[in-house]
Amino acid sequence: MTFSDFVGHEDAKLALILNVSDTRCGGVLFIGEKGSGKSTLARFFKNILPEDMPFVEMPLNVTEEALLGGIDIEATIKAGKRIIQKGILSRADGGVVYIDDINLLSPELVALILEAQGRGENIIEREGVTLKHPSRFILVASMNPEEGALSPHLLDRFGMCVVWEGLKETSMRIEIMKKRLPEVFTPDDEGLSLDEGLRLKINASRTRLNDVIITQEINDYIVQLCLESSISGHRGDIFLLYAARAYAVFCEDEEVTEKHVDEVLPLVLTHRKRILQQMEEQQREHQEEKQQSKQDEHTDRQEQSDPKSGKNNPEKPLNGSDKGMDNADTLSKELSPHEEVFPLGNTFKTRHFVFRKDRLNRFASGRRTKTRSKDKGGRYVKSILQPRNDIAIDATIRAAAPYQKIRGRENTLLICEEDLRYRQRERKMGHLVVFVVDGSASMGVQRRMVETKGAVQSLLLDCYQKRDKVSMIVFRKDKAEVILPPTSSVEMASRRLREVPVGGKTPLTAGLLEAYKLIRRFSMKSPETRFLLVLITDGRANQTMTDTPVRDEIKRVVDLLNELHVTDFIVVDTEDKKGFIKTDLALQIASQLRANYYTVENIKSEFLTELVQIKRKGLS
Repeated sequence: MTFSDFVGHEDAKLALILNVSDTRCGGVLFIGEKGSGKSTLARFFKNILPEDMPFVEMPLNVTEEALLGGIDIEATIKAGKRIIQKGILSRADGGVVYIDDINLLSPELVALILEAQGRGENIIEREGVTLKHPSRFILVASMNPEEGALSPHLLDRFGMCVVWEGLKETSMRIEIMKKRLPEVFTPDDEGLSLDEGLRLKINASRTRLNDVIITQEINDYIVQLCLESSISGHRGDIFLLYAARAYAVFCEDEEVTEKHVDEVLPLVLTHRKRILQQMEEQQREHQEEKQQSKQDEHTDRQEQSDPKSGKNNPEKPLNGSDKGMDNADTLSKELSPHEEVFPLGNTFKTRHFVFRKDRLNRFASGRRTKTRSKDKGGRYVKSILQPRNDIAIDATIRAAAPYQKIRGRENTLLICEEDLRYRQRERKMGHLVVFVVDGSASMGVQRRMVETKGAVQSLLLDCYQKRDKVSMIVFRKDKAEVILPPTSSVEMASRRLREVPVGGKTPLTAGLLEAYKLIRRFSMKSPETRFLLVLITDGRANQTMTDTPVRDEIKRVVDLLNELHVTDFIVVDTEDKKGFIKTDLALQIASQLRANYYTVENIKSEFLTELVQIKRKGLS
């Protein structure tokens, strides 16, 4: 199968052709669902490249040193002169770099790649030495949005973007199946000849690129289109100009026209409009949240001033039979067998969570917590004596310096094996975040589950930004259930969250025990994983798994959880703290877990300067 044989997605093919016709078009990003052919087309792309143009695939586990290159320390020490080790960006000069699932690559490395592409050169700064070399390449990348997304800044650095959708036409899907079966479809010379003809046409376009005429009217037209689309920055204008010129050359026209601009317009502005839409949605949600907050405050003031509401009413006693009836009504609501699925509440930006550092060495990626790195990736923080394949040249020279006279040094530096020092690197890692959500009837009182779901959704968004894996456990009635096994898809977690019903008793110990089992199983499979357990509850447990009293049973399970040394804990208290009666049962559980404790209100980032994070350790 060849590039020309590929079925459908003509806009993606055009984007690739334009980029190879003019490398200043800025690269292309394919965004679409898994199995839709993104990586297949990208790999067929090398069939139409000029023969002298390299095609380099970037592995997701690439290190910074392998990417940028640097000094080969061991070879330099042995040879007595500086030996340069080329990186991937050096090998890709004048060619194509392809990254599959770029959203799973470390954001720091993505930024380095895009910086090198934008400058047209790679800068290596290591061991006190600065090196530069040309690095002009076409960046082609693909991603599945369900597994995470790129930041708006990195997304804007791509010149073009194509949003993929699975083909719906029956005839096209049948044609794909036939071409993937060798016994049914035998490639002939037609596809190869089409690819060869396309390659020759691209070569001709590259030679005539600077001969195309671009009038002032076209410049004005491009600027006007970007202004009408409310595109921020100037990359949209620049990449649209390059793309229109490349398309005019490919069409063998001598002058860029509005028709050329209109044809490539979706390729250049689609992802920039999506960024704008996301910003507008966030602003709209923020405004709606503010309006809802004002309405709630107004309603509370009305209820407090209304003598018929029963609040602050001196004629109605706060104790006695009326109070007992109110509590009985509340209890009947909590224990009602009726189930209800509440919608998601408003989301918000959560506060910054800080967890203790550990001393484990990991092959890790993410943005949550700093950890020691096993490979050559990450920031060099100090030198160590423990041998590894990462020599710290600065520390090695310092260790060898006092002995040079004794060793009879004349011209070259004399280094012995005992002088060698090695780099200790540090990088950020993600966690497996286990959400343990209370789905009992008490969460339905005053529709508290709406606000709770909004808080959980906000925490899920934070997990997405930190590249965490997530899992979700819901406890209700007489059991706990893992409704979402560990996954990297925060979108899937959001769908599960929307479907969580409310009703029945509160088997809190069952939820905690299920979380303990899940963490133990996953840690045996991936011992380098770090966990974060987030318990969302009002703490009003009323269902046990044994004949032991509720509080004693909770204490036993909490003791088991405290034995998990790679686990941090957060307790989010969903109890209404504005009410007359407060039990603070979730606060007691947080104290036993030595967890960070928050209410739904003070987990928001805007409360950070007003509320102090409560540390449970040492509290009674």
